[in-house]
Amino acid sequence: MSYETIIFERLENIAVIKFNRPKSLNSINDRVLAEVNDALDKVGADSTIRVLVFTGTGDKAFIAGADIAHMVNFTPLQALKMARQGQELFFRIEKLPIPVIACVNGFALGGGNELAMACDFIYASEKARFGQPEINLGVTPGFAGAQRLCKLVGKPMAKELCLTGEIITAQQAKEIGIVNKLFPHEMLWEETIKTAKAMASKGKVAIRGIKEGIDRGFDVDIRQGYYIAADAFAISMSSPDGREGFTAFLEKRPPDFKGELA
Repeated sequence: MSYETIIFERLENIAVIKFNRPKSLNSINDRVLAEVNDALDKVGADSTIRVLVFTGTGDKAFIAGADIAHMVNFTPLQALKMARQGQELFFRIEKLPIPVIACVNGFALGGGNELAMACDFIYASEKARFGQPEINLGVTPGFAGAQRLCKLVGKPMAKELCLTGEIITAQQAKEIGIVNKLFPHEMLWEETIKTAKAMASKGKVAIRGIKEGIDRGFDVDIRQGYYIAADAFAISMSSPDGREGFTAFLEKRPPDFKGELA
């Protein structure tokens, strides 16, 4: 597939997907969802990719929401199709075995906030803005933004943000737990890639085990969470990277992780 709405590129072993509709503030339509899905196929097929970063082109927006002009005459079935398409894509992002960072350089509203929350964590420019303003259009968040917000900030705050449609600053988003770190706008990309490179140097099996352990353990009782952690530990211990890590420690040298997931 040739890309019209995104830019897909590589920085060594880091994949980057940039939303590239600056005239519409990188808004989401069916084409955007299809192209991101295709790019994820490429990420999944390339075992040398160890981290994925999402960001937006331009200085104004990560994704400023859905493409209203594209959706204004949707039938109920078309709306349902797009909502399900976005939900499945965001779930796919959430379940990738590699780290996924949202590098939010501007507006992350509606579907933009929903996609950012599907990533493992968010780094944001001090200029960024976040929100679920769908209520102002008389509709609800379609890509499960309310549900993800509940897990990040709790039910009362999620309800307040979704029911008022308030757009909050990056600092406010950090204070309530949506954003991990804030950076001056001109330093955001550099700091994001610095973290991406650090994670790209780690063992793949341990990365996957940590991600799955946290995600699966979040929705079960604490005892089941312990079992999930023990299984991940045992598998990572017996992996080539686990053996390399222990050997490197005993030999007082940096580890060289080259193991695969299978």
